Amino acid sequence: MKESVSDFKVGLTFDDVLLVPKFSDVKSRKDADIRTRFSRRIELGIPIASANMDTVTESAMAIALARLGGIGVIHRFLSVEEEVAEVLKVKRSEGVLIEDPITLGPDRTVREAWGLIRERDIGGIVIVDRARRVLGLLTRRDITLEDDLERKVKEVMTPRKDLITAPKGVTLDEAKKTLHANKIEKLPIIDRAGNLVGLITSKDIMKRRQFPSATKDSKGRLRVAAAVGVKGDHMERSRKLLEAGADALVVDIAHGHSVYAIDTVKEIRKELGDVEIVAGNVATAKGALDLVKAGADAVKVGVGSGSICVTRVVTGSGVPQLTAIIESAKGAADSDVPIIGDGGIRNPGDVTKALAAGASSVMIGSLFAGTEESPGPTILRDGVRYKLTRGMASLAATVDRRVREVRSSGPKEDDLIEEIIEENVPEGVEGLIPYKGRADEVVKQLVGGLRSGMSYSGAHTLAELRKNAEFMRITSAGHKESLPHDIQKVV
Repeated sequence: MKESVSDFKVGLTFDDVLLVPKFSDVKSRKDADIRTRFSRRIELGIPIASANMDTVTESAMAIALARLGGIGVIHRFLSVEEEVAEVLKVKRSEGVLIEDPITLGPDRTVREAWGLIRERDIGGIVIVDRARRVLGLLTRRDITLEDDLERKVKEVMTPRKDLITAPKGVTLDEAKKTLHANKIEKLPIIDRAGNLVGLITSKDIMKRRQFPSATKDSKGRLRVAAAVGVKGDHMERSRKLLEAGADALVVDIAHGHSVYAIDTVKEIRKELGDVEIVAGNVATAKGALDLVKAGADAVKVGVGSGSICVTRVVTGSGVPQLTAIIESAKGAADSDVPIIGDGGIRNPGDVTKALAAGASSVMIGSLFAGTEESPGPTILRDGVRYKLTRGMASLAATVDRRVREVRSSGPKEDDLIEEIIEENVPEGVEGLIPYKGRADEVVKQLVGGLRSGMSYSGAHTLAELRKNAEFMRITSAGHKESLPHDIQKVV
């Protein structure tokens, strides 16, 4: 125990400091290069990830972030099958070549086809026989006005004899010319035996032009990360997520500097080999170093810094976020393992400070929870739209998680809920957040502020930002001066 106040360490957060302006030869903020890494081998066009919270990131958010150059982390508070399905939605949303397109047999019904089209949010389905020989193509246009939902798809599809296809090995340029010349949207790729080997769509080609900085894998598919826990089905979940195409596994535990997190990272590395593993959360140099030694490819930093997290209040533990990032970056400095600043981001300036302090990217929850793409429900109150958000250690989230885990076996749900309420000490809260529109509008503000912040530090790259950064500690009066003051705000 410390003997005097003078022995105490000082922890700082974003509002406690400002970056000192430096000489700058950055002529336009557009010249600032904000490319970075999410983990050892996953590069990002923008240093932003969406948090693995059940009111923040499912496939819609992950798709939106990846298209903008960031990455989304699918939360783990789903069944294994549901989380796998969310990953598949991202991986199948676009690509140079869809290697495993959605298919149906010829005797399936229009009703079944509609269900698949809506569930997977796709424009059409390739119809194949049991040997995967292409028989035809069924699109939304073929069945939009079809009243008999029990009709067989073979009766309404475009048959093989009228179908435009391309041979295996066709180049993207050749595929574009074929799509354009025949005024079609989908081009099945077949081998010499007529078997389906892939699908190229005009929609995917257009998206490549529309989102040139999208975060994509070697096959042209959007990248996505997925969270796993440290108990129960975590290894089965990890295997199936990787099989579905997840680009990184995020070991998700509130206290990442623990035997549970370290052992899980080691287990995944031993059993699943050369996969990208992100682990956390920690708040110290030793915590980051221990996860690196265990085999982590990136470390998430932040204990109690989230807007809906009350860990510090409930447990008395935590480190203010700026200090946590600085210390954790020191712990990982010799390993080439990126640090992810998770939590505490309220405005664009906080992003700049987090990256200047040593983070390679930031993970954001609440700012995205209010957007159109978040899975949280929209609520109308007094004519104003809100979305529900909650911390993953909140009572409601804990109850939902435990009930899902024992739904197929174990105690009755009512008894379980009563037990959880009696035993649980929530470390998160839930509440309403104003609706913010689309995620790209939030990202635009964050990225614009970051680029401007880099220009004030004379930094062309994020590496230069970290090198040039000089933090100045400010008083509460200095913070107040930083905010709008002495006016009546109109908007």
